Amino acid sequence: MIGKTIDELSVGERAELSKTISESDVYLFAGITGDLNPAHVNERYARQTRFGRRVVHGMLLGGLISSVLANQLPGPGTIYVEQRLEFLAPVFIGDTVTARVEVLSKSDDGKRVTLETVVLGDDGAEVVRGSAVVSPPRRPRAS
Repeated sequence: MIGKTIDELSVGERAELSKTISESDVYLFAGITGDLNPAHVNERYARQTRFGRRVVHGMLLGGLISSVLANQLPGPGTIYVEQRLEFLAPVFIGDTVTARVEVLSKSDDGKRVTLETVVLGDDGAEVVRGSAVVSPPRRPRAS
């Protein structure tokens, strides 16, 4: 299976993924990355922070954007080239977030696509905002 090629993509096209972030998600991400910041994994410590409880890793949310790009739009075969992220608000364990991507433009050389990337919180407000540049999949050449 292959995702959409640059010719099959349209400006304004969107895809999204929603997920409720569990405590297991946070601990698995911490273990895989080694990011054991107590703001994420230590409830007692986190109670003393400005958020008053543990916050989800920002890059875990970025990973949800990657999932949308890899699995939906453009889809399988997509190569990440660049990602810019701005973290606007905290996400907490138990929150449901929605990662959304939207095609903004296609390069003149037909090799790159720029997408708006956002993650929305439970209330629909942006918690992460940014943009990505990807190289969409290409159809295999006939032999």
